[in-house]
Amino acid sequence: MELKNSENMKYISLVTLTVQNAALGLSMRYARIRVGDMFLSSTAVLMSEFVKLISCLWLVYHEEGNSLMKLKEAINIQIIKQPLDTLKVCVPSMVYVVQNNLLYVAASHLDAATYQVTYQLKILTAALFTVAILKRQLIATQWTALVVLLVGVAMVQLAQTEPEKSDKTVPSGPEQHRWVGFSAALSACVLSGFAGIYFEKILKGSNVSVWMRNIQLSFLSLPFGLFTCLLYDWSTISSQGFFFGYDAFIWYLVTLQATGGLLVAMVVKYADNILKGFATSLAIILSCVLSIYLFDFNLTLQFSLGTLLVMGSVFLYSYTPPKNMHAQADKI
Repeated sequence: MELKNSENMKYISLVTLTVQNAALGLSMRYARIRVGDMFLSSTAVLMSEFVKLISCLWLVYHEEGNSLMKLKEAINIQIIKQPLDTLKVCVPSMVYVVQNNLLYVAASHLDAATYQVTYQLKILTAALFTVAILKRQLIATQWTALVVLLVGVAMVQLAQTEPEKSDKTVPSGPEQHRWVGFSAALSACVLSGFAGIYFEKILKGSNVSVWMRNIQLSFLSLPFGLFTCLLYDWSTISSQGFFFGYDAFIWYLVTLQATGGLLVAMVVKYADNILKGFATSLAIILSCVLSIYLFDFNLTLQFSLGTLLVMGSVFLYSYTPPKNMHAQADKI
């Protein structure tokens, strides 16, 4: 029975990861091009951090036996009484705020399919930071996968550099500049790789739970997020209000962005690397197919080949060879 439940959770994990990966890219794109008042992305990032903080507090509350006293005690012991440990989280908290703002810029200038494929470059940046920060070695197949990933993303980007006719079909939102979107996505990938590996390093270096770390992360992200709002959008906030352009869809997007990472964190324990790679590939395919119907996306042969290379690189990077082959690969 336990084995059957584990198998069921694997498939639930696959569906959850696929839907979350595809839905976020598609939803961000739609939110940036739809007709109507344009919401401020800086406020959406701030509200996502707030929703994430509330979600993590609830999870820790549940872990502590639904006791407010135990929740306060856990926060006091693991956060308040360990100020230096908490301050370590300042770095990734600031980086994640900048990264999430950059993702909105990317979604404003890239169609959902291109955005989804390009954002897989975070595998490359995470790998490089793994070598630089965690001092891990990559095996030959992983280096090969990174080269294939670069070629695939380059093909996807070059397939979209023809005269930007599709950009004129955008009903609303900012003017489209594909290279601005690519630069924003690439910068977000670098920040994602660094913050993810840094966060992994401090997680492994302490006995603080994942949810408590996320409470620290979200709590420290709030002042950075607020500073970003005031720095870039103060004039609009003061004249139109903080929630200008918000409706039910924007609140859904805020919640999706906030809970997406937490949702993934809860299900990945049931999913191996191959399954996660499969979920990523399915999300790319889903984004491409839905983009055709939702955004009149023009799927070219070059884009398709580049996408196949990216999906192949995800599987290749995730593949773990048998131990004897692993030992031989380390000598290369």
